[in-house]
Amino acid sequence: MVAGDDDSTVIERFLDGIWLESGLSANTLAAYRNDLERFASWLQKKGHTLVQGSRADVLDYLAHTVRSGASPRSSARKLSTLRRFYRYLLRESLVTADPTTELESPAIGRRLPRALSEEGVEKLLAAPAGSALGIRDRAMLETMYATGLRVSELVNLSLSELDLTTELVRVIGKGGRERIVPLGEEALTSLQNYLSEARPELLRERVSDSVFVTRRGGPMTRQAFWQLIKRYARLAGIDGDLSPHSLRHAFATHLLNHGADLRSVQMLLGHSDLSTTQIYTHVARARLQSLHSSHHPRG
Repeated sequence: MVAGDDDSTVIERFLDGIWLESGLSANTLAAYRNDLERFASWLQKKGHTLVQGSRADVLDYLAHTVRSGASPRSSARKLSTLRRFYRYLLRESLVTADPTTELESPAIGRRLPRALSEEGVEKLLAAPAGSALGIRDRAMLETMYATGLRVSELVNLSLSELDLTTELVRVIGKGGRERIVPLGEEALTSLQNYLSEARPELLRERVSDSVFVTRRGGPMTRQAFWQLIKRYARLAGIDGDLSPHSLRHAFATHLLNHGADLRSVQMLLGHSDLSTTQIYTHVARARLQSLHSSHHPRG
């Protein structure tokens, strides 16, 4: 499907404008045209034109490209095109707002930390001992794997953000955005055990609103958690260094491997844009392809 007449006129005006401004090559202009015509055709199916495009439209379109198998680099280019296009329209007073403002570009060329297998996660979670510190560490590892929290969110978790009755965690993430994440039975059990037994022993009647505390009664730090996870990886016989974010990545990848949809994983991770979550689909897709070739009769 091609763009409608009104959309085609706006696209031509934009291309003429940026060619006069920047003297772009024919190939670059053709790439812009292709991106905009595809977006316009997608908008037409919703009954919208380019000048009517909203932030939700842009996000939904990027999600559509993700589901269609677009790479992070391809999604980033499409978003870059739309950014330049809508900034031009805003400058020319053809729109009253830029729907691409504050949208994050997908990460390109960023290597994901090593992906832990489900078996590897089980070994890691079983590594802490039964001491007060071991019980705390097990609760931290279980909570991170169950919720996909960022390391900073995990160590900054306060008692007021935990609701063990409903088995939910209220998280204040990047940009002050709030999300609610389920705990799950294993993490809940580990947390209850830690809060009732180990935490009082570590605090020794001192007062703290931090969920996870040190033997001195202070809050845990990101650096301390990094050392903790590396130590337990060695104890569990897991070769190679693990990132502080390894369990967050395992959380996302394992959810996708078990059929979770990308937008749900986006919400649980606290990503503002679906394109940021897309990087995990390549890990999950490789796993699914491996399973297919191993188990399908015609694999």
